[in-house]
Amino acid sequence: MQSESGFPIETVYDAEALAGWDPAVALGEPGEYPYTRGVYSSMYTSRPWTMRQYAGFGTAVESNARYRQLLAAGTTGLSVAFDLPTQMGYDSDHPLAHGEVGKVGVAIDSIDDMRVLFDKIPLDEVSTSMTINAPAAVLLLLYQLVAEEQGVPGSKLNGTIQNDVLKEYIARGTYIYPPKQSIRLITDIFTYCREELPRWNTISISGYHMAEAGANPVQEIAFTLADGVEYVRAALASGQEIDEFAPRLAFFFVARTTLLEEVAKFRAARRIWARIMRDEFGAKDPKSQMLRFHTQTAGVQLTAQQPEVNLVRVALQALGAVLGGTQSLHTNSFDEAIALPTEKAARLALRTQQVLAYETDVCRTVDPFAGSYVIESMTDEIEAAAMALMAKIEELGGAVMAIEQGFQKSEIERTAYSISQEIDLGERTVVGVNRFTIDTEDPYEPLRVNPAIEAEQIDRLTTLRAERDNAAVTKYLAEIKEAAKGDANLLVPMREALRARATVGEVSDALREVWGQYVPSDTF
Repeated sequence: MQSESGFPIETVYDAEALAGWDPAVALGEPGEYPYTRGVYSSMYTSRPWTMRQYAGFGTAVESNARYRQLLAAGTTGLSVAFDLPTQMGYDSDHPLAHGEVGKVGVAIDSIDDMRVLFDKIPLDEVSTSMTINAPAAVLLLLYQLVAEEQGVPGSKLNGTIQNDVLKEYIARGTYIYPPKQSIRLITDIFTYCREELPRWNTISISGYHMAEAGANPVQEIAFTLADGVEYVRAALASGQEIDEFAPRLAFFFVARTTLLEEVAKFRAARRIWARIMRDEFGAKDPKSQMLRFHTQTAGVQLTAQQPEVNLVRVALQALGAVLGGTQSLHTNSFDEAIALPTEKAARLALRTQQVLAYETDVCRTVDPFAGSYVIESMTDEIEAAAMALMAKIEELGGAVMAIEQGFQKSEIERTAYSISQEIDLGERTVVGVNRFTIDTEDPYEPLRVNPAIEAEQIDRLTTLRAERDNAAVTKYLAEIKEAAKGDANLLVPMREALRARATVGEVSDALREVWGQYVPSDTF
């Protein structure tokens, strides 16, 4: 038998598997370097992880209602899903937005929409994560402006923007600008938030989407940590000090059903990052060395066939994330392979986390698998293989140059093809798909987005452009273009343009005009 990353899984593990292993050296204590056993000494014994539910669809009004339902059900953090036009920096009336408005997330075109999205939600009391990348600065600034309208200063805002553009070139595709310019914008965000939003996590460096594209656990953490190294180098090159920005870096990983390997993956990732930050970059602040991460259960492993079985998959995946020491968690709804989650399905997903936190004993001790022969062996194997893969990326010139050569994308595609073949041949079991199937499925009524919302959003944009001070908008958009040509921090003119009711698309287009759009290479 082999693990997802290709390591042999022994029938029996004993002390010989860890010959020469010194637990005091390899593990350390929880909350201490190298953080193999967790980034905090008490972990969940003092309080559980943050329970987030990723949600957003249709209009800001509909999404606001869902957020308030989730908060009432016990969610401790919001996670915003944006529709594809918003993710690509297009307004809802752009020709390329047709048919996609509000489909996979909420449509946000301006401060007017953002104001509605967070209506009656106290932004000084809730932690908000926003899954947005290329236009991350735009959505963060809109959030800050809406908070100011609530009387909440930036110093009290707590949350995360994904803001990880490198993984978009590798695995997902919602990029806008070329890598060099995208990284410049990210480092501007680091600088801006240090002064304006000091509690905000300025990036969530993501392996989740690589895993969804087919990456195995080793590839997931190797490519993610290599991207992290690239962001750190860019921030240092911009003149920032390592311990000024590194404590606000966060990560985002998947949790698969292969529970043992997932636990080992999380432990190995913490150890690798701690060593890189301390030894390569000279970080002195312990918070700079900690790999803090959010986890989402594996959407790619959900099935449309017998969808209720996904409840079991999600529970196991969530357990792996918790045993691996995640800081926050989103549990997928059982119906997500069919359509957007219904309210009941989203509530059941949250209840899964609550059962783990309050009905099991996993919160009563730190790092329950520490010292397990199989877990420690897998942790070492994943660590060594991930470091070897990161070394290959360094040989290619670093993450950006490897991306431009198509290396990561090619490696992930090979793995994805291999998994697909195993499923097709029956060598890998997917319950309800290639084994244990049934002839007829129970009827299920999915949640559907009303196509009329596209027209509603277009009407809102028409009204906005008629009401606002267009001369002021034009002035601020010109200032954004000038900043993009030079080295001034872009977020200041962007903020003022958005305050004047410039749209997401207009601000994004101002940068497109100067920087152009990225065209990928398939040369590797």
